Amino acid sequence: MSFFSSSTPDSNLATAKTVLSTAASVAATAMVIRSVASEILPPEFMSYVRDGLRSALSRFSSETTMVIEEFDGLVSNQIYEAAETYLGSRISPSTQRLKVTKPETDDTFILTMERNECLDDVFNGVKFNWVLVCRQVETRHFHNPRDMNATLKSEVRSLELSFHKKHKDMVLNTYLPFIMKEAKSLKQETKALKIFTVDYHCMYGNPNDAWTGINLDHPATFETVAMERDVKEFVVRDLERFVARKEYYRKVGKAWKRGYLLYGPPGTGKSSLIAAMANYLRFDVYDLELTELQTNSDLRRLLIAMPNRSILVVEDIDCTIEFHDRRAEPTHFSPFSSANNNDRQVTLSGLLNFVDGLWSSCGDERIIVFTTNHKEKLDPALLRPGRMDVHIHMSYCTPCGFRQLCSNYLGLKEHDLFPQIEEEIQKTQVTPAEVAEQLLKSNDTETCLKQLIDFLRKKKETQEELEAKTKEQEAKDKEERQKKELDDGGKEGVDNDEKKSTT
Repeated sequence: MSFFSSSTPDSNLATAKTVLSTAASVAATAMVIRSVASEILPPEFMSYVRDGLRSALSRFSSETTMVIEEFDGLVSNQIYEAAETYLGSRISPSTQRLKVTKPETDDTFILTMERNECLDDVFNGVKFNWVLVCRQVETRHFHNPRDMNATLKSEVRSLELSFHKKHKDMVLNTYLPFIMKEAKSLKQETKALKIFTVDYHCMYGNPNDAWTGINLDHPATFETVAMERDVKEFVVRDLERFVARKEYYRKVGKAWKRGYLLYGPPGTGKSSLIAAMANYLRFDVYDLELTELQTNSDLRRLLIAMPNRSILVVEDIDCTIEFHDRRAEPTHFSPFSSANNNDRQVTLSGLLNFVDGLWSSCGDERIIVFTTNHKEKLDPALLRPGRMDVHIHMSYCTPCGFRQLCSNYLGLKEHDLFPQIEEEIQKTQVTPAEVAEQLLKSNDTETCLKQLIDFLRKKKETQEELEAKTKEQEAKDKEERQKKELDDGGKEGVDNDEKKSTT
């Protein structure tokens, strides 16, 4: 009995050694064959053999693999870029290797998959496996003019997506469109906002060079803008409704754009509201100065060069350019009058076509903002819905705006002097910019608020004196007009009497 019990472990050990020895021999033989084949056989033939073996094995597998290459010919593959961005947000703590980058134009770190790493994703209860595959190639045989790093590397990247065959339709119709949408949203959230202005030296070259930009670091948000709460809530709701209605705009046959007119005295926060809109939507700002443009064609060229998801701003529209009345008739006809008048100046018709004509449909998800200090000076054709859809009055500072400013500058939500200050603000025309300037004059809260009360009282006295002088001057002007009318009437009566006597 002891003989059999002692011999059994020995026989198992011998069997294990035999199996390991055989496996090692097979592996060594395979390595030798592979190395010899790599040296003797052409790479094209080896690739053909590998593809053949993979194809043969795939016939017995229920799994499908989609290959998403980084470039489609010489053009970047949008699906690859979107998947790379999307998978960066799905990296799990168990991932052993990942790549971290920070572009100069972005504010945050970007995580992406490292080469040959696998990542699992679950969508609608279905598991998907992603692999980043990097294939080495000879640099002298690999050149892509669209890839600026092509001369510094010798690898071709692709993502392989594996899943069960029965989910193929879901991947094409649901999963990949979802990835494209999520990647677009992620890029918008992480990108650094920019403000662009026209580069007039490059306007007539490449349209993409017509605008030049720098980072927009304006800190304004809807939480910090000194406006009435209900107005801010209305603007936020309107913006949210606009960006969510792509299919609605397409269904009704309307260009996907929205026009806002901000009007009111200087210093009431028009620029801050624009910055808050940009920060909320993560849209870049394009600042257009109409006085520098020479023709209506320049407007169209700039519109074409603007990307989607952007805000076009034309400040002080009432005084940036002199628009000619479209209803005015020319004094004389000239075969060159069109070239001399319309083609060498920006006209109201050109601006209207830019805002609401055929050329306005050359982009999607755009917001157009006009600002003015004098709304009454604008042509009614520019103000109608479809051009300026929303009119927002930026008023003088209100008690609600004052409390917001105190929260921003002093960190105060309540103070004993607030009722007194609010009473003075309701009796005085003072802009939020003026109130903010007073709040910056002292580090002591009590001193700051008392100085603001003195400022409001003095400003009220100044306004009353100015109103009194204005009324006095108006009374004098009225008296002079009446006197002149009486004098003219008396003179006319004398003339009539002289004519009668002569007759």
